[in-house]
Amino acid sequence: MQRPAVVVLGLVGLLVAAAVVLQTGLWVEVLGTGEYEEGTVTVREGSDVATPTTTQPTTEASTPGTTVAVREKEAGEPLGTVEVRIAQTFNQRYVGLSETESLAPNEGMLFVHDEAGQHTYVMRNMSFPLDIIFIDANGTITTIHHAPLPPEGTSESGLTGYEGRGKYVLEVNRGWTNRTGVEVGDRVELPTEAT
Repeated sequence: MQRPAVVVLGLVGLLVAAAVVLQTGLWVEVLGTGEYEEGTVTVREGSDVATPTTTQPTTEASTPGTTVAVREKEAGEPLGTVEVRIAQTFNQRYVGLSETESLAPNEGMLFVHDEAGQHTYVMRNMSFPLDIIFIDANGTITTIHHAPLPPEGTSESGLTGYEGRGKYVLEVNRGWTNRTGVEVGDRVELPTEAT
């Protein structure tokens, strides 16, 4: 009679341990995030979008980046440019910018999902507030959130979820979209490695 109870308790213990490892993200420490890709991304006002541009060469092996430029439709001049790393794997998307202490005014990260859909982002272990920009598969910006830092001591389950529809998500310093005039409906040209 004791043997089944020990087996059941052992299984419950394993499930609890697995839940803790998944919840805290410790598995990322073991598996790592891998290398980030880079390329060029351009955002234009409205619906005039050219085809994806070519990849620019990597400047640093440890932190490759992508250029994100925002352009007005009429003049075609950039409203703003952002150097970003591309997070394409599940591990890269899970970690995101949480291991980054700060961003320069024109730096960020482009998240690439396998498919367009409803996605939720949280400010897990973040050191600075963000603008979270959801981009549909066709390059249209669908949602922009201005996400503050969560109060100190907020648990994983207490984090605010920032939802939006898209295949891509661009994270930049909070206020970047206000400063550059980027709005919902603007279009993003994506690098070939992100499409």
